[in-house]
Amino acid sequence: MTSVQSLAELSALIQQVRQAAKALAKVEHTTHALNQVAKALRDATDPILEANTLDLEASLEMAVPETVVEWLKLTPERLNTAITMMERLANLDAVTSFAYSSQLAIAPTTHSYLLREPLGIVAFVYEAFPELAIVMAGLCLRAGNGLMLKGGHEASQTNQAIAQVFQSALTQADLPEQVVLAISPSEGEAARRWLMQTTELDLLIPYGRASLVQQVRREANSPSLSTAIANCYLYWSHAVPTDRVASMVIDSHCGNPEPVNGIEKILVDDKVSDRDIQVLSQMLHDQQLTVKIVSPPSMSPFANSEEEELWCEAQLDHSVIVARVPDLVTAIALINRYSNGHADGIATHSYTESVQFASQVRSASVYVNASPRFQRNGTQVSEIALGMSAQRGLKGGRITLDTLLTHKAVVQGLEY
Repeated sequence: MTSVQSLAELSALIQQVRQAAKALAKVEHTTHALNQVAKALRDATDPILEANTLDLEASLEMAVPETVVEWLKLTPERLNTAITMMERLANLDAVTSFAYSSQLAIAPTTHSYLLREPLGIVAFVYEAFPELAIVMAGLCLRAGNGLMLKGGHEASQTNQAIAQVFQSALTQADLPEQVVLAISPSEGEAARRWLMQTTELDLLIPYGRASLVQQVRREANSPSLSTAIANCYLYWSHAVPTDRVASMVIDSHCGNPEPVNGIEKILVDDKVSDRDIQVLSQMLHDQQLTVKIVSPPSMSPFANSEEEELWCEAQLDHSVIVARVPDLVTAIALINRYSNGHADGIATHSYTESVQFASQVRSASVYVNASPRFQRNGTQVSEIALGMSAQRGLKGGRITLDTLLTHKAVVQGLEY
């Protein structure tokens, strides 16, 4: 791990990473490096897990919140999944290429294409989740980006063990070890603050509790990408069977270890019977989800802070809040005000309602009669994802390889 003592020193390190990332221009070098790192991580499984045990023991003395401890706990399964994702990325063809696009042509005498290029330098600021350093490194290496890692103090020994593997494996793959640079936890908040102050990063991604993400988004001087966990909303239209709603909610909480798209708020059409709500509560309770039936949130701009916190923030405690609303219009207004905005859904038998919901909800991803369950290790290699972003537009939704590339439009005349 690398120590940082000042903003000026961080700036010098960013330039080192930028220079080192030029070695990723050759696809065969990157492929070799990904395979080398994955193999080294598999060989170092026991030391990494032992380091994680030490972090877990230390977390008890530091009074780390229970949710963060769960995120910190690196099981053999979670570690294996992260390494497998890196191996799959190693088998992927080059992603920095061009794609033909006639829509960009501005005259009959031109043709056009999109050039996909690396962003440059990506910084990943995260708490707990040690395996996400592996996922992020795999995505950045495949995309041709240099990576700076700033993990939380609660995972310091695990992060150090993983960083040592990165350094050794990259050197063996004839790549500069600065391609993936992990910042030492010894500077704590100071290093995180310097990462937010610098303007030299091409992208800064925070991951963890909402307090961390919001701080980075609020204070970052470099481009940043908002991530979100849970606090997803579901509107339950009156004609949909209770078991269908229950299956969507239960499935959404199956993320490991965090329910990225977990449905924590259900807005129920007023026409749904009390009996159906009771049945739903029992179904969720049977799956270790706690149900709280409350009054709907206020749309007043002067809503009290306690109510704002309940509806705006992720609970992350295996609970689901249920409230009645008079109609879909009200539900859409509440979702647009209170949800994280990365994944919200509707359960309905009405095509009109589904169209209205999809067009009026301002979330980055909308799910109609489908579970929003998040899968990090997607079926297609190109769908391997770090997490979910609440930002709308090209950077919204799943954070994948494509998120870490820039798309340059090239319009070319037919004559030289």
